[in-house]
Amino acid sequence: MEAVARLRNCPTSPRKMRLLADLIRGLEVENALNTLKFSTKHPSVPLEKLLLSAVANWRVKNEGVDVADANLYVKTIFVDGGRVLKRMRPAPQGRAYRVRKRSNHVTIIVDSHNTVAATVTENTEA
Repeated sequence: MEAVARLRNCPTSPRKMRLLADLIRGLEVENALNTLKFSTKHPSVPLEKLLLSAVANWRVKNEGVDVADANLYVKTIFVDGGRVLKRMRPAPQGRAYRVRKRSNHVTIIVDSHNTVAATVTENTEA
């Protein structure tokens, strides 16, 4: 059973957030949390909280199952562009430069390796 968590309008450019998303894609949750905790990039803090939220959502869906026994991993993670705040910065000779302050939306899907193995064995038996 998979669980989803979404982060909306995070004030970081999608390009910077994708660098971290690519690091943790496909990793087990414990390894992904360690990677984010010791990363020096500033979007790692909200991404770590989002991953913990996805694990908490998985716990709610699967009551009575231990997280350590479930072998959770980051099944899918993707980063989409969010709204762009457009500002003007003064430039020489009365002109103005456009400043685009970008934001992003992040979606994480966490799943259990045990669930995947169970569905594969059911399909092979049928």
